[in-house]
Amino acid sequence: MKAEYDLSKMKSRPNPYAAKLKKPVTMRLGEDVLDYFKEMADKTGVPYQTLINLYLRDCMANKREIDIRWD
Repeated sequence: MKAEYDLSKMKSRPNPYAAKLKKPVTMRLGEDVLDYFKEMADKTGVPYQTLINLYLRDCMANKREIDIRWD
């Protein structure tokens, strides 16, 4: 293995995974909702933001729609 490598001649190419990257967003969540996912994160060892993303992805995959009625 070389101590140094010359990368100046290396050709660049676009990141093939760039389209799959996550986009940072700001959301307002109820404390109880956040506590629920943080507690689940402690139990599973999966970060709470990942759990929220997985749950929303599951809703999307199963085409769940929310039924909101203001009576």
